[in-house]
Amino acid sequence: MAFGEYDGLAVTVLGLGSFGGGVAAARFLATCGASVTVTDIKTESELSGSLSELECVKLARLVLGGHPDDVLDGCGLLVVNPAVRPDHPLVQQARARGLDVTTEIDLFLRHQVGRVAAVTGSNGKSTTAALLHRFLQCGAGSGRVWLGGNIGISLLDQVESIRATDWVVLELSSFQLELLRGRRFRSELAVLTGFSPNHLDWHGTVQAYQRAKYGIFASQVSADISILPAELSVDPQWRVRGRQHVFGLEDHGEDGVCFSGSHLVLRSDRGWREDCVRLELPQRLPGEHNRRNVAAAACAAWLAGVEPAGFAGVLKSFQPLPHRLQCVAQRGDLQFWNDSIATTPESAVAALRHFSGRAIVLAGGYDKGQDLSDLSTAIAEHAAGAVLLGQTAEQLRCQIESMNSRSIVLSVAADFRNAFELAVAMRGRGDIVLLSPGCASYGWFRDFRERGQQFETMAREWSAGE
Repeated sequence: MAFGEYDGLAVTVLGLGSFGGGVAAARFLATCGASVTVTDIKTESELSGSLSELECVKLARLVLGGHPDDVLDGCGLLVVNPAVRPDHPLVQQARARGLDVTTEIDLFLRHQVGRVAAVTGSNGKSTTAALLHRFLQCGAGSGRVWLGGNIGISLLDQVESIRATDWVVLELSSFQLELLRGRRFRSELAVLTGFSPNHLDWHGTVQAYQRAKYGIFASQVSADISILPAELSVDPQWRVRGRQHVFGLEDHGEDGVCFSGSHLVLRSDRGWREDCVRLELPQRLPGEHNRRNVAAAACAAWLAGVEPAGFAGVLKSFQPLPHRLQCVAQRGDLQFWNDSIATTPESAVAALRHFSGRAIVLAGGYDKGQDLSDLSTAIAEHAAGAVLLGQTAEQLRCQIESMNSRSIVLSVAADFRNAFELAVAMRGRGDIVLLSPGCASYGWFRDFRERGQQFETMAREWSAGE
């Protein structure tokens, strides 16, 4: 690769991780001639998947199970995994020494030349980014369309192939945006899918979390496009510099995109430009939250120059991302739905409302410091039964019992296998077993994918039984 500034440079990758970013950064920098040290607090067995992707990469040093005291000695560049907090002692030491501190996504943005469409939000950002990618492929100019970022795809190894006419769709997490602060990261199109308190164990306060998310708009100029939910458009915390467009399920007459029955209404230039297209969502994209995801992605694609007549064809062939409200197995009248991506209360509430009165829900998990009262209320009002998981199980149980007036059956699971068995035992109360935890997976699982995969495996094994 033709990035000579890294040739011979001593680089430390702090946090290899299992989501691809650390692997991509180490591989990219080693290929550019850097002397790369990788360190992670996790063990070799925990990082086996990531390590297998580095088998052909020449590393100067690999240290697992902890960070050595001399990991910054001679270092000229520190690449930080997004899961590593900005106040981590090694990050603070690096800044105090005047080292260049960066991330995988920042490395990519430093060198790529394409047109950036960035997507973030507390919920729905992966689906919205994937939809926008597909919509843009329908015809937004003559360039190619790329998809990467927090969705689990690093584009670092493709950076030399990206041209100025290409669109680069990036899903960005609050962690990534926080670590991009100060870099004046700018996107031509910026989409906020929604906002609710999340990751407070990492950010510390709601204000810090909001500030990180706002980073998607912070460096935009008046010619750029800012897309956000209609309910946030009047909030001064979300005042934007770009041309504001909103999306939602109701038409408030503002520039943006909304649904009107089975039609999608698109409006810009203070109403002087308007379009309307019939758009039915397939059963693979159930729920009002998916209508909002479609509206947000369609708004961005339309403003990028895509004709809306092609949206219906995209939706017909669009395959939802794994672990996002998918029916994964069925036996008799009992269906199993995997919504493991629901790591926020709002996501789980949306799923419960969609299946109101029908779902035996598996809810709970790692405690991120979120307010779970709305999730407890939704379980009490909409669930046919509930099996509670992990650190938040007792908190949910107490809240539900204090408000429940219809004698919902509650169980607290000892482990995930037990949770599945308890849910199946309640099948006379509902016809859907729904994994929609409303909490992160840490503790029992490596991530939401492992949680969803285990659920799917058990559901398919049970459904295949006699």
